[in-house]
Amino acid sequence: MHIKDQDLVELGMDAPKSGRILLLACGALAHEVLALKRLNTWDHLDLHCLPAKLHNTPDLIPDAVEAAVTARRDDYDDVFVLYADCGTGGLLQSRCAQLGVEMLDGPHCYSFFEGNAVFEARDELTCFYLTDFLVKQFDAFVTRPLGLDRHPELRDMYFGNYTTLVYQAQVDDPDLTETARRHAQTLGLAFERRLTGYGDLEVALSRL
Repeated sequence: MHIKDQDLVELGMDAPKSGRILLLACGALAHEVLALKRLNTWDHLDLHCLPAKLHNTPDLIPDAVEAAVTARRDDYDDVFVLYADCGTGGLLQSRCAQLGVEMLDGPHCYSFFEGNAVFEARDELTCFYLTDFLVKQFDAFVTRPLGLDRHPELRDMYFGNYTTLVYQAQVDDPDLTETARRHAQTLGLAFERRLTGYGDLEVALSRL
């Protein structure tokens, strides 16, 4: 006799687990997460991304994460939230705790790409950080939102207290490095490149 999952539920028994885990991620991490899935053949991890532009309005992130978790969690054995605090002031951590789901450790992606312990030890207050994603999307996430394309004279108002643009490279790409160097020149900052790889993002995903 073939018993369906729904039959087990009606009998008060647990349906068999699929082993699938939903990764609910910031859109800025999509390329890196997909690369890690391919490299490690993590076929049991499914990726769903929220818009990367939520970084510009971090107060909206907790509600967006809750809506996505609520809508999709029944299809998975577990949900893992691929956001750090990301400017929510602890609200995202509190919301994830209420929902019973885990999230990435760290204050933001620059920290977990570097490795949270390493980043905290550096204690860098005058560095402006870019990842691979932000190097590619610099105009969309820096130039235009800050109005620098229309009012370049605002540059020093925004970046006058910074000294260095740090490019945290996930992949070793000379073209991206040169693009990041040009961004540093545009902002009037010194340039430093660190090949961080995927840092604590890979560590977190490997536990799943």
